[in-house]
Amino acid sequence: MNPEIKKLRDKSDEFNRLRIQSAQVLMGEDELNIFQAFPLLLHFNHPALPGYINSDTPAGICQFEITQAHRRLADNFLHAQLPENSNQEPDIIGLYAMGSTSSIGQSSESDFDVWICYPHQLDEKRVKLLQEKSLLISRWANSFAVELNFFLIPDNKFRIDNTAGMTKDACGSSQHLLLLDEFYRTALRVAGKRILWRQIPIEHEHNYDDYVQNLYNKGELIPEDWLDLGGFHRIPAEEYFGATLWQLYKGIDTPYKAVLKTILMEAYSWEYPNTELIAMSYKKSFQEQDHYDENLDPYCLMLEKVTSYLTSINDSKRLEVVRACFYLKTEENLSKVCLNDNTAWRRTVLNKFVSQWHWDAGQIADLDNRNNWKVNEVTKAKDVLLDALMTSYRKLLSFARDNNIGESISAEDIGILSRKLYAAHETLPGKVDLINPNISPDLSEPHLSFIQVPENRKNAAGWYLYNCSLDNYTLINTPTLMHARYLSKLISWCHMNRLYEEDTKLHLYNQGSDLVDQKLNQFIQDLHSVFPIYVPKASNQALSQPCEIKQLAIFLNVEKDPTRHWQDTQESEDNQVGDVLSYGQDNECLIGSIDLIYRNSWNEVRTLHFDNDYAVVDALNTILGKMHQDAKPPEQIHIFSYSRHFKEQLSQTFRAKLSEFIQLRLDSVFQRSVQTLWTGGRKFGFYFERTGVSLQHLESTVDIYSHISRKKISTSVINLKNTHFDQTAEIIESHISEGLIQFFFENYADGFNVYIANADNEVETFHSFAGSKDDLVQNVNRFYASNNNELNNLDEQVNFNLPQFYEIELVENNELVLSSFKSSAKANEEENRKLSS
Repeated sequence: MNPEIKKLRDKSDEFNRLRIQSAQVLMGEDELNIFQAFPLLLHFNHPALPGYINSDTPAGICQFEITQAHRRLADNFLHAQLPENSNQEPDIIGLYAMGSTSSIGQSSESDFDVWICYPHQLDEKRVKLLQEKSLLISRWANSFAVELNFFLIPDNKFRIDNTAGMTKDACGSSQHLLLLDEFYRTALRVAGKRILWRQIPIEHEHNYDDYVQNLYNKGELIPEDWLDLGGFHRIPAEEYFGATLWQLYKGIDTPYKAVLKTILMEAYSWEYPNTELIAMSYKKSFQEQDHYDENLDPYCLMLEKVTSYLTSINDSKRLEVVRACFYLKTEENLSKVCLNDNTAWRRTVLNKFVSQWHWDAGQIADLDNRNNWKVNEVTKAKDVLLDALMTSYRKLLSFARDNNIGESISAEDIGILSRKLYAAHETLPGKVDLINPNISPDLSEPHLSFIQVPENRKNAAGWYLYNCSLDNYTLINTPTLMHARYLSKLISWCHMNRLYEEDTKLHLYNQGSDLVDQKLNQFIQDLHSVFPIYVPKASNQALSQPCEIKQLAIFLNVEKDPTRHWQDTQESEDNQVGDVLSYGQDNECLIGSIDLIYRNSWNEVRTLHFDNDYAVVDALNTILGKMHQDAKPPEQIHIFSYSRHFKEQLSQTFRAKLSEFIQLRLDSVFQRSVQTLWTGGRKFGFYFERTGVSLQHLESTVDIYSHISRKKISTSVINLKNTHFDQTAEIIESHISEGLIQFFFENYADGFNVYIANADNEVETFHSFAGSKDDLVQNVNRFYASNNNELNNLDEQVNFNLPQFYEIELVENNELVLSSFKSSAKANEEENRKLSS
């Protein structure tokens, strides 16, 4: 072996041993057992071990030797005896933990992200078995409350084009060589072959492949001894935009880490085209020094890179944010006594940093108190973090425009990521914003007060929320947490952000509504009982479709109850159910206010409030307007009535009418129809068509037929002409959705037409479109992403609501189908996969 490489190999082995030791001392008992056990589960394929599928599943890790410690672990933790080593050729090159494991950034919130590297020649069916086995092992680890994520990486992944699909953990096409940069600077060899790249002299990075091949040819290296994912000396500029979107998405749950990584992308782009990757800084330090310190710690190196950049552009504000993010990520509370001698090196490094930053004891103590932060501190922290993330995103957009580059991220992934960000970050009227992305563990308050201010007062009319009692002295000295026009928005916000718990005391002061204390308590308890806070994340399939209502909670007469002021009302069985919408001699509607709280398929929580004389009509029309014709009905509908009288009748009447209208809206065998609704002494007509539901006040029965006649003038509201297929208009009509911009590609043998539906469901047509669909999608996305973000106004709100793209194609049996658009590369990859299988 080449003497220099042998020296570096031995140093790498020693550093790897020290890093594993450092990582393990920070693990709890279950974490440590899982960390030591998972290589055994992948090395062996035996029915007695977790993750077993069948005998054909890939197994065996190169260069992995079983010790007596492994056998004791199997006996005591896995409760199984390990098989004797077989002579079978190993299928797995190695297992490598990447990310924060063993770095100063490792904390109680850190998970294990492990690459399973395998030869690219491995049969595709066996790769799928290995994928299934890794998922079973992940679920097994999760049963111990340990998050263990596996990523299958072929050894040629970074030598070919990237067409990987995106999942909740895998970045898909959003980054490729940037992922290799992170791997090389963080990878910890848990089992298997050594990583070759670190041993190759840094001066040969520009001719890495030729240099390595020459070593092979001369016999100074044996290819079978190493994992070689290739070299690189720069990252294509196209990756920065996709990588930034991915980090923004990860920032929904882990904002402190995301801020560091997003500003790192910004720093990389600022140095372009002469970017010096952190992996190269790591490699240089590794090859030059003989001891392991913070110069080889990936998080310290990232901090150094970001600090240098922010100092260069005089951005002291975000520099302070970065330092706080770094400090909080470590979970080392310097204001408290250290109880673990094994972590002394971490505190030594941090003490050196905070001394350089000139932090005082109060600043450190405040950060160390993060677990006790409440709503005000958390809201402030979230705003600061989001502002830092959005500033980076805008600068990356400017970088893309200035360099006239496209995005390497696929159209499918950019659409999905942007919608995840839209659902998490976009502030909209009625939307319930989530303020605590893993910043503090508990925001519950002992007291919550709701105060109503009527019209024509000094303060804006509506409801005000305070986290205190109604004691005058306390109230005067407590800032308002939130203001909303209607109460249900505040109640939903308290519930979803967990300010309200069962022992929270609610206080009410209202001036004009029919709300009383008992009703307020019942309202929030009812919401708590049917509306879960934590639900599975929206699937990629759901995010590629128009959003639909999944869970709907309806609250009748919370703020305005027409029956409350009746003194001697008798509710006899003679009262017809329908009468409650137009009751008595005055034809009074007994539903005075309606509050809607719903979660859609993108996992946004929205609220709506109706309190006029025709609240029933407006509420029904609004609910129907949020359903496209091919949508699924809501999975859950809960209705609560808070009327003093006619509780059951009101609930039953509204539920019956809502169910009838939803069925008509979503009827698969659609026939145009009109339904009338008599309420408050007036008649309304609901006209059901494929494109939506329109509403008309009817003065007489003649109005019904005149409106129907006018509607029949056109066979389609969209009225597309010269479509290539007769059913195109029908398919577009069934799928368009208010508030979204949608592109439909009608594919035929000689080309394609483009139909563009705007947010108001108006459709524009381009026939025989000339050009590439991939280019069109990329340019449209770039336009909409940057439309609200001019360089001279960095405070402008970011637009994440990018258009959706669909294909309309003729398949077997002359059936027309609509599917989400796929870029040419991904479509070809899927076609090749079908052919090979």
